[in-house]
Amino acid sequence: MTLGASALARGARIGPERAARGGDRGEEGGGERPSTRVDGADARAPRDRAIEFDRIERVSWRPHAEVYRGFLTREECDHLKALATPSLGRSTVVDASNGGSVPSDIRTSSGMFLLRGEDDVVASIERRIASWTHVPESHGEGFQVLRYEFGQEYRPHFDYFQDEFNQKREKGGQRVATVLMYLTDVEEGGETIFPDAEAGANPGGGDDASSCAAGKLAVKPRKGDALFFRSLHHNGTSDAMSSHAGCPVVKGVKFSATKWMHVAPIEDSATASVRFEPGVCKDVNAACEGWASSGECTKNPSFMVGRGRANGNCMRSCGACPPGTRDE
Repeated sequence: MTLGASALARGARIGPERAARGGDRGEEGGGERPSTRVDGADARAPRDRAIEFDRIERVSWRPHAEVYRGFLTREECDHLKALATPSLGRSTVVDASNGGSVPSDIRTSSGMFLLRGEDDVVASIERRIASWTHVPESHGEGFQVLRYEFGQEYRPHFDYFQDEFNQKREKGGQRVATVLMYLTDVEEGGETIFPDAEAGANPGGGDDASSCAAGKLAVKPRKGDALFFRSLHHNGTSDAMSSHAGCPVVKGVKFSATKWMHVAPIEDSATASVRFEPGVCKDVNAACEGWASSGECTKNPSFMVGRGRANGNCMRSCGACPPGTRDE
């Protein structure tokens, strides 16, 4: 079933959740409200948008998946696009041997990573995700922003790791869930599909579905909407029905931002923003030399050498430390 603009009219959904409001897609989010954030949010939190539960639509029980209509404002979407666009490069996948990134034929988009808490807008969105999903901010990776142009896609895959290296405790352990935020409308194609999902009450792609999405559980990208799905069952075992894909873009350009969340806090600062004391510049991860030697300084510069107000995690190994700074 394709859950686009006409989904509610067709009754194409599973579960008892209330219907999302039509028309208003949350550009202003109903104004400023007190936050329903998790514990640990900082003093800026009163400006955060509250979670509006009547915007959340359950789309599947197996796998667990739901769409939040208007989760981001249009301004937030444009801000994430603007942050990412200058640094976009060929998308990669996680290397199972060393945690780095490698190109893959199953993913043909362009992408880059933002740091956790990179600026106030990013931090506010991260707090909102934690409030919605009940997964603490400390368990989340930084956003990966992706751009898909004509014909580009991400073939079926799992977000949970199938190797031991990336499940180390300091890396947060296994990925438990994903939030995928759509930063643009897509005129045709670009749907997120779950090809192995349990059939719902009203399967079928609908008139606006691309050939890739026809007959499958599918979510059509709409600017500001966000898709949340779990990769693990509640008992911690992997959910084979969480296999998903990004259909080829047929018409338009698709921008998205992904937040991967783990079962435990990420302790190695892998995607957190870093701020050094004056005169200090150093590596903050024992793997920095290996990452630098594999080309991560240029492939993932925001994490490795920093951007904006944040220092990088591997500035010493990348040769990006200013002269006269100390490594301590």
